[in-house]
Amino acid sequence: MIVGIDLGTTNSLVAVWQDGAARLIPNGLGEVLTPSCVSVDEDGSILVGRAARERLQTHPTASAAAFKRHMGSDKRIMLGQRAFRPEELSALILRSLKEDAEAALGQPVTDAVITVPAYFSDAQRKATRAAGKLAGLNVERLLNEPTAAALAYGIHQRGSESKFLVFDLGGGTFDVSVLELFENVMEVRASAGDNFLGGEDFVHCLVERFFAHEKLAPAYRNDAQFMQRLAAQVELAKRALSDAPRATIRVADGDAEFSMELDEAALEKSCEGLLARLREPVERALRDANLVSSELDNVVLAGGATRMPAVRRMVARMFGRLPACDINPDEVVALGAAVQAGLKMRDAALDEVVMTDVSPYSLGIETSKPLDAMTFSYGHFDPIIERNSVVPVSRVRSYYPVQDGQRCLEIKVFQGEARMVADNIRLGQLHVPLPAGARADGGVDVRFTYDANGILQVEATVQKTRETLALVIEGNPGTMSEQEIAHSLAALSGLKIHPRERIEHRTMLARGERLYQQLRGKAREHMGNQILRFERTLETQDQRQFEPAAKAFLEVLEYFEQQSVLHSED
Repeated sequence: MIVGIDLGTTNSLVAVWQDGAARLIPNGLGEVLTPSCVSVDEDGSILVGRAARERLQTHPTASAAAFKRHMGSDKRIMLGQRAFRPEELSALILRSLKEDAEAALGQPVTDAVITVPAYFSDAQRKATRAAGKLAGLNVERLLNEPTAAALAYGIHQRGSESKFLVFDLGGGTFDVSVLELFENVMEVRASAGDNFLGGEDFVHCLVERFFAHEKLAPAYRNDAQFMQRLAAQVELAKRALSDAPRATIRVADGDAEFSMELDEAALEKSCEGLLARLREPVERALRDANLVSSELDNVVLAGGATRMPAVRRMVARMFGRLPACDINPDEVVALGAAVQAGLKMRDAALDEVVMTDVSPYSLGIETSKPLDAMTFSYGHFDPIIERNSVVPVSRVRSYYPVQDGQRCLEIKVFQGEARMVADNIRLGQLHVPLPAGARADGGVDVRFTYDANGILQVEATVQKTRETLALVIEGNPGTMSEQEIAHSLAALSGLKIHPRERIEHRTMLARGERLYQQLRGKAREHMGNQILRFERTLETQDQRQFEPAAKAFLEVLEYFEQQSVLHSED
């Protein structure tokens, strides 16, 4: 069984292709969205999902979110006394989704199609593969998120011909893909994006507006609990504007209370720089696809951040039409991943569907250029595979030393679009020994091969000796070696993961702790007593008491949650 997984910045989902259709698999709480959050509980056990998200506000130093943005880097994230790599935290999310799928399907799950932003780099893709391996999954395919969204839509249009653009704005990344559907072939024409533009950035802009509006002291920025509470309230207000003309952001700190009214005009003013940044990748993708917006048959929205009216208005203005949002934007990528899983399993209902993708980046090496007979200009980028080349793709180009008698050639590999390598991303380096002789005898054929998973292989063949060297790109600081993966796998296996069957109770307690910190006076005291009562019931280990106690505690939580919402709308 192969499952499809949307490993998101804010939320993650798992889906499966069954009985000729893609379906989402709920987690232990009965929800299809699992927050991409990890927390270490007081007893040292690991909490994943909504329970961890609730603890972001109450235990910010023991909880983590939005770590997808650091995939492929050497960043370490401290949770309590332990440092985690982004791959390890992502692996804990993937492991939780794997267990949910196994519980729902009643069979082991060992293989997965995992989606990644189309603009993810080589290092970020390798990090995602490593996370899958750490979670006990064989990653059958890394699928670009806009392509997955297109599959979810396009599968219903087989036999038709259309050109459409997928506008995918998630919690942490932004991707654009232009696709063409013809004769049951789904062809990606071009992709572009921004790996540091998403819903989290809109929240950050509104947090900055709140600080300016309330003239808050800089010391508040160092208060992790206050900042998490503020970010949570900003997120709620941002979402509320999807259905209401205005919302109130209200945050308490002891006896002090701060508030700010927010409407759509204020949001657009605060985030105008981010809205402007959404345009450039769209224009680049259309240029690379040799299309103008009027030639598109449809514009498809994906990613939870596209729910913002400001974003939808901007898209409508750019394309002169309302975008398609027939499928829930939070779910569309996971459903497309399940379609790809069905293709991998060669499901009969999908036999006629063929899909092609492209390389989102240009890939090449550093070269020098002669200025005259004796002088060279160094550090130039020479693309071997141009961006938006159809994958899999293999290209070869010949290079020569700059002087006679040169005994080696340094092949330095980069990705990016800038003219100089200093402005691109370095991927690795290959040291190629050359035979003695004139520079003409030192020619080297450099072959780049880029596969459907977005993984690059580099080979250099000395023309005179036919000796070939291969580059395994593992030198980036964010790429885990096989030894590091094995060590991390052993360390993760030793972690105490909170039992899936008890996660509902732990989530309720975390929610109660969050509300306790928000409340004051008698309401706060009442909430504390209710938490204590529920904890004591759980400690009895009497299963007969669990259900009525959980029901009563949930009613208390819902009541105070509703009171909080009503208060914020005053």
